[in-house]
Amino acid sequence: MTMASAQWLTIVGLGEEGINGLPPVALDAIQNAEVLVGGYRHLSKVKDAKAKKCSWGKNLESGIDAVSENIGRRVVVLASGDPMHFGIGSRLVQRFGIETMTIIPAPSAFSLAAARLGWSTPEVECITVHGRPLEAVNLYLYPNAKLLILSWDGTTPAKLARLLVAKGYPDSQITTFEHMGGKKERIVKNIAAEWKSQKLSALNTISVECLAGPNATVWSRVPGLPESAFQHDNMITKYEVRAATIAALSPLPNEFFWDVGAGSGAIAIEWLRLVPSARAIAIESKKTRFNFIRANARNLGVPNLEIVAGRAPDVFKKIQGNPNSIFVGGGVSDINLMLACWNRLQLHGKLVANAVTLQTQEALLKLREKWGGKITKFSIAHESPIGRFSSLQPLMEVWQLRAEKK
Repeated sequence: MTMASAQWLTIVGLGEEGINGLPPVALDAIQNAEVLVGGYRHLSKVKDAKAKKCSWGKNLESGIDAVSENIGRRVVVLASGDPMHFGIGSRLVQRFGIETMTIIPAPSAFSLAAARLGWSTPEVECITVHGRPLEAVNLYLYPNAKLLILSWDGTTPAKLARLLVAKGYPDSQITTFEHMGGKKERIVKNIAAEWKSQKLSALNTISVECLAGPNATVWSRVPGLPESAFQHDNMITKYEVRAATIAALSPLPNEFFWDVGAGSGAIAIEWLRLVPSARAIAIESKKTRFNFIRANARNLGVPNLEIVAGRAPDVFKKIQGNPNSIFVGGGVSDINLMLACWNRLQLHGKLVANAVTLQTQEALLKLREKWGGKITKFSIAHESPIGRFSSLQPLMEVWQLRAEKK
């Protein structure tokens, strides 16, 4: 079978102008389609097409099922703009494979908005909060940042304005773009502090020029945030050791991470802030800490952090998939826990464990003999006043094991 004959699926990106803005190859695909799949808005733009029409409905799964039921037929999926930029394209590629399809993109909402603003897209943070928590924006807030955001609906700009004010960015310029490229195109702009709730199109794109006020929250993504950045009950890895722990874990995009005995969630949160496209799980048994983890994850811009409640290692059976890396900050002396972590770790995965007591440090030595790896000792002292003078007050010594599964 040739590549051309194997490609039964075509994904066509539509702009606000509908089929009038499509190239001939896309028009031919729609004209010759046996099945058309898309949202009501997309299907309304191809009323004259003779193909069977299937809507996404209330969720994408029904539309994907419609595609699956017609494998081998000439199926065209209608999408917004660039299907591969926060669009349906990646889902369909994962499900059916790129060899089965042709993808014909239109300009994305990000490109259209950047063209109207005169912004260079490589210098812009492009984000979507469509179907995702608005707090994901928090990761990208810093002085003079330029953001382009795909909205959830018409209420998103007002909610975003309130978030910016709360984070200390009241003078940030918000611009909302509606129906870009169409006859109903409209632009609404104001600063965050003066934004008024108004009726806006459900399909809109937002730009933000972040202007930090004197009380703005500004956190670097470099690991080692101060303890004051987190809600916690004093059971939190100190920032110097936390930075070294993240370095030892050396996160990469698309990896899967477990933070076992997560406490405040600080390690998992800082891990995700470096690689927000990855997946991380905070495993914690104490219910009083669940709210800490959840609040910290949202406040620091990684609301996609998953919380698994229960005692390790028993709770591991609830988790699908094996991690690329694991951090154990408590329970190192429990050999059953450590073996369970090692057994679930992927080949070439990394396990990092910290210890402060003689008993847990002894356990690390035994684990290093069993698995190999390297132990590092951290001795840290902070300046502290003594009357008119000051001295360096030592913190508890921390041993760290880093082992790779070979």
